[in-house]
Amino acid sequence: MNRRAILAFASALALTACATTPPGNTPPQLGPDGKPLPKVYRIGGDSARVQFRMLDSVNALRQAAGAPPLELDSKLTAAAATHARDMSVQNRPWHFGSDGSSPIDRVRRVGYSGRLVGETISETYETELETLGAWMEEQPTRQVILDPTARDLGFSWFQEDNGKIWWTMVLGAPGRGPIIGETSEAF
Repeated sequence: MNRRAILAFASALALTACATTPPGNTPPQLGPDGKPLPKVYRIGGDSARVQFRMLDSVNALRQAAGAPPLELDSKLTAAAATHARDMSVQNRPWHFGSDGSSPIDRVRRVGYSGRLVGETISETYETELETLGAWMEEQPTRQVILDPTARDLGFSWFQEDNGKIWWTMVLGAPGRGPIIGETSEAF
């Protein structure tokens, strides 16, 4: 009888081992909607790599749409970085700063002399390319990204300790006159 119990226990143990997921290959956790919860994307210290990956991806989309390529602009990037951090402080993704500033105000403050084409923002745990994909699915942000008058791009983010990322992309048109409120609804 002991032999049968030990054999049954060993068989059950063997079946359990077969049913478990190998280490490092855990199944995704599901949210209340049944979809996998996002994994936290940690941005390392190589911010230039993230910025150029976004620039290259945006330019590929623009090329496919027949729009000219963009160049990274340090002033627009400064405006984007300021707003990304400020959205985190406010704990909400929106186009207005905690001081009441608009995207136009922020672009003026950094000394950009061209025209603001638009600003796209996001609050997420996803990568910059997943965020770009989400922006391209929405008509107002897609219009900003593909606007043929844009030539300059500012792109930055702020990542909280919990992994949440606040993304901001600002597009501008240099030498196109003063900054005016001719922006899309996406800002």
